[in-house]
Amino acid sequence: GHVQLLPPQNVTLLSKDFAMILTWAPGEGSPPDVTYTVRYERQDRLDKWMKVPHCKNIPSSSCNLTCALSSLYVKVRARVKALWGRSQSPWVKSQFKDYYSEVELAPPVLSLKVRNNSIHVSASFPLPTCVENLTWKYDLNLWEAGSEDKKKYEGYFRKDTVTINTTALRGNYCLSARALYESVHVKHSEFSQPVCVLLNHKG
Repeated sequence: GHVQLLPPQNVTLLSKDFAMILTWAPGEGSPPDVTYTVRYERQDRLDKWMKVPHCKNIPSSSCNLTCALSSLYVKVRARVKALWGRSQSPWVKSQFKDYYSEVELAPPVLSLKVRNNSIHVSASFPLPTCVENLTWKYDLNLWEAGSEDKKKYEGYFRKDTVTINTTALRGNYCLSARALYESVHVKHSEFSQPVCVLLNHKG
């Protein structure tokens, strides 16, 4: 017989760590082996629901849509339904969102190369491949451990290496960075966890 499969609940399109993700919770009383299928539509082409091949009959309760989207600049919404055996629930839709103006950033990961009189800092971003060509930038802070006085290096492009002259610095210095994105207005991520290095240490 057919089980009345209740639709997924709390269906939300959210942006986190540079990605657009649809999340949901299982409908009440869902069997443990229920699966889900997701589709999305663009605001400029309503009622044309596009398939998302990697989110068809999936057991998880989220779907990363970032690289499935045909445009990062058009608002989209997604919908999800539950499937179990030959039963399926009604579709449930999310709200509309677009990547370009609503993307939430994650902090970059810093790597440092310390030379005699300089530090070379580069930042890598945990980006989905399809958005690597957008104009990501980062800000960098440098400070002596224990001090509130931060030297700021601002507006570097993602692939840029920042070279800091360390001739006059002595002691334990820390660096931290945040990702930066200019769309409708400027957005920032949180600052990354500090990375500290001992400079010009004699002894």
